[in-house]
Amino acid sequence: MESICLTNAVIVLEDGVIEDGFLLMVEDKIVSYGMMEDCPAGHRQFDCTGRVVMPGMIDIHVHGAGGSDFMDAVPAAFDTISQTLVKEGTTGYLATTMTNPANRIKEAVSAIAAYRLAGDQSGMAEMIGIHLEGPFINPAQKGAQPERHIHSPDITLFDEWQEAAKGLIRIVTFAPELDKDHVFLQELTKRGVIGSMGHTDATYEEATYAIGEGVTHATHLFNGMKGLHHREPGVVGAALLDENVHVELIPDGLHFHPDLLKMVVKMKGIDKMIVISDGIRAKGMPDGEYDLGGSTVVVRKGKCTLQDGVSLAGSIVTMNKARMNMAEWLGLTLWEQARITSLNQAKRLGVDNRKGSLAVGKDADVFVVDEDGEVGMTICKGIIAYLRDGGCE
Repeated sequence: MESICLTNAVIVLEDGVIEDGFLLMVEDKIVSYGMMEDCPAGHRQFDCTGRVVMPGMIDIHVHGAGGSDFMDAVPAAFDTISQTLVKEGTTGYLATTMTNPANRIKEAVSAIAAYRLAGDQSGMAEMIGIHLEGPFINPAQKGAQPERHIHSPDITLFDEWQEAAKGLIRIVTFAPELDKDHVFLQELTKRGVIGSMGHTDATYEEATYAIGEGVTHATHLFNGMKGLHHREPGVVGAALLDENVHVELIPDGLHFHPDLLKMVVKMKGIDKMIVISDGIRAKGMPDGEYDLGGSTVVVRKGKCTLQDGVSLAGSIVTMNKARMNMAEWLGLTLWEQARITSLNQAKRLGVDNRKGSLAVGKDADVFVVDEDGEVGMTICKGIIAYLRDGGCE
């Protein structure tokens, strides 16, 4: 059996850290951890002196990376994305679609399912499922989603896509104010799919009512939704005020003012905050022009916009940079950083029995933070997927 032991490291657990410890992985599972004085011999060891070992991050909202997009609907594109994400410490993700013609969405989710069920993603980030973002959204808050393909909420159409996806659609971003009598939301709930309000122009009353009917998630909070106003709290106000709603956050310094996080953490608490990248194909690529769902996105100095230069169109922030930003802006401990980038996501998707934290019996999904804060190593189910030059030896 192959085994890897990370030694002399800070080991980040669910509610604390081991300052000078080891983490042992055998084949694809974590089998033990503890103080260095108890470190077992006879395994392939990597000296992580001065480094931090954290659970692999899970990005539940990412469209692409490395020049590829999930809407490309080909295995080579999915390989590229999965191999790119490990460089930022991401070991699991939801393949995220976007508003397109119905047949293109069906083609994409079918291809994603075939790829996921083929089974061999060794040494790559794991595709856990699918996040369907659009087309059931409000044109008034479309953002970079192409308006001509927006569709009213339709459970029959969703069921057709879910069948093509082999049941892998886990989250659906939609506009609840367009869901007549909340039939669409009720049917999603029956099917065990998370209904997320996003790209929505709902009023505070409409959003609050939708939460009462079963909405438990808000897609990229502050963006693609009616904002907070003292006479109209909007979707943002409804999401912040209800303790049952989990909120996605894109901490790139562009999608919202960092100081707003102080309000979010006070109102939601760490356990309801979910860091995402909303990454597009330009992630990990040089500045330039890129396709996003048929629209041209201009990437310049870390900012992604439509050609108007104003409308934000996704992000190129890495999950590790997002983690570091959150730590800086909120003064988070290491274990709190792990919660908002891994454990909360695993719990949302119902996979925390095998992912989301460094615990015995869970998948050996791990990343190592070098002394400069960058990712030095990523391990996916016990296989070294990325090793930075000059990293652990």
